[in-house]
Amino acid sequence: MSSSSSMKTLLVSLAAASSSFLLVNAQDGFTPLASQSFTYSNLPYQADPNTGERGRQYGYNICNSTTENQESLCQTSIINAIDDFCLWGPPEPNSLIGDTEGEAVAWCTKPGHGTRLIPDGALTGVQFMRTPDYIQVTGRINQAFINIAADDSGGEMDPHGADQRGNPLGGLLFSNAWTGDYVQAIEWHNFMGGGLFCLKACDPSRPNAARYCEHIFDRIGCWYNAPAAYRDNVFDSCLGESQDFPGIYTGANGQVSTYTQPPESLGPITSVPYQPQTPASSQCTTYTSASIYTAGVAAPSGVTGSTSSASTTRSSSTRSSTSRSSSTRSTATSTVTTGASGNAGFA
Repeated sequence: MSSSSSMKTLLVSLAAASSSFLLVNAQDGFTPLASQSFTYSNLPYQADPNTGERGRQYGYNICNSTTENQESLCQTSIINAIDDFCLWGPPEPNSLIGDTEGEAVAWCTKPGHGTRLIPDGALTGVQFMRTPDYIQVTGRINQAFINIAADDSGGEMDPHGADQRGNPLGGLLFSNAWTGDYVQAIEWHNFMGGGLFCLKACDPSRPNAARYCEHIFDRIGCWYNAPAAYRDNVFDSCLGESQDFPGIYTGANGQVSTYTQPPESLGPITSVPYQPQTPASSQCTTYTSASIYTAGVAAPSGVTGSTSSASTTRSSSTRSSTSRSSSTRSTATSTVTTGASGNAGFA
């Protein structure tokens, strides 16, 4: 056979293989969670009808008064204001985020969303921030109150994951802060652990939603992905400037650089070459915890108000292939230690 004929045969074979691959994927019908649009008033029972290595969606997305209790498996979350937001947490007590990120359920500050309610005393400091590009809520939490092991260094939830089915599977986030009606936040991230939390929902009408709500820096947590005050015993709602894109920083020489997160196979992250800038804020309104968190749900039996510390944090030993992280703080180039998903050393 001539070289020309061989090349034609090879090209035909490659074309056939490509067509077969596309056909299989078309027949499979899989669409990444972050590529789908949902309407709050017309949600499916489960946003993720798929099966795979991680199985089926753990909970459900149609949530109402019949599902509102402390055993709820609602996986439709809300972020509206300082007194009205939800965080992702495990369904069972004393859980590690790295082990349960795929099945996390919504825990909310007030009734009306068909979810579990965040118990009184769990939130010890909260800041709600509205910027031109996103809204976010950050703060400090007694994480054992929402089933996160007190010594868990943490993890990240977002609408992606290695299999693009989201963490949690089928987890959706909506807000009425932009238009007055509920709008789906396509891009978002929520870091939980080490006594800190941050939830950022990026405005889908703005051009850089995927960059502000980046999901690739899953080992360096809140302080780098959502820089804010993180003050204990302070509860305020502010307007603010948009942060630098996560992972983008300006050095002392004025040069703009991009941070590359090392793989877990290289061991703990012992230093980070920059300190993220906390965006300027203004027009802050200060509240007392008792005036805005009135759900009236007691702390779980046997759970104390203590939070984890850097010296005792742990992370999951049985990890999935999906993204996960921690709530961690920048210390510029000083020596720090953070494990596969930990914020120990950054607090």
